Amino acid sequence: MLRISGVVLPGNKRIEIALTKIKGVGRPLARRILAELRIVMDTKADALSEADQARLRSRVERELTEGELMRKISLDIKRLQDIGTWRGYRHRKKLPVRGQTSRRNARTKRGKKKTGLSGRTVLTKT
Repeated sequence: MLRISGVVLPGNKRIEIALTKIKGVGRPLARRILAELRIVMDTKADALSEADQARLRSRVERELTEGELMRKISLDIKRLQDIGTWRGYRHRKKLPVRGQTSRRNARTKRGKKKTGLSGRTVLTKT
């Protein structure tokens, strides 16, 4: 059982795919790391030797992953909001940030449609 950056990697998968379970490590970065360490990409995660596991662990720790990555992203968004940029404003209003149309689309970002006769909420008796 291989554990890197606080994530237990699936042992039955190829090491190239198993590394992508770590937040911040995608296929290109996984391939680059494995090529740098001269580890064959087709080996299973459980089949790695202890020395390879240690080298892999120390190499991945040098990258921004998991909590550090999330913290950096949230601080970047907060900085945009603080300096008053357009992107920060869009983040604050929970609207699409990268120029997409938001009048009829953007349901993922805006949430479920709010429909009703006049758009008002119905009061209930208490």
